[in-house]
Amino acid sequence: MKIAGIGVDIVNNKRIEKSIKNNDFINRVFSKEEISYSKKIKNKTSYFAKRFAAKESLSKAIGTGFRKGLNFKDISVANDKKGKPYYKLNDNVKKLIYSNFKVKKIKISLSLADEKKYSIAFSMIHK
Repeated sequence: MKIAGIGVDIVNNKRIEKSIKNNDFINRVFSKEEISYSKKIKNKTSYFAKRFAAKESLSKAIGTGFRKGLNFKDISVANDKKGKPYYKLNDNVKKLIYSNFKVKKIKISLSLADEKKYSIAFSMIHK
């Protein structure tokens, strides 16, 4: 597979810690599934910061940022049974990716990491 797009984002966890005190922020940025799963997580700052960074990094890998109709809630981050993160994309973002890269099939890789002060996400779109 050939690399079509790469994106990376780093987030200051303090910024997210302040932001998630506002329910409007949470409801504007995160999917219902992400919000629901967060109730099982002890460190909510880290959880939301990594997902915020993931959404930003994918928007950069696509090459549009959050423009051209792309919204935060179009992108959801989940984990498989072993804990590996992956994207769940709605039809809007799939269409944007397919039209942007002129492909019919893609694979997206995601890596997340965090430390006390920062969270980071790296995304790679393969065609």
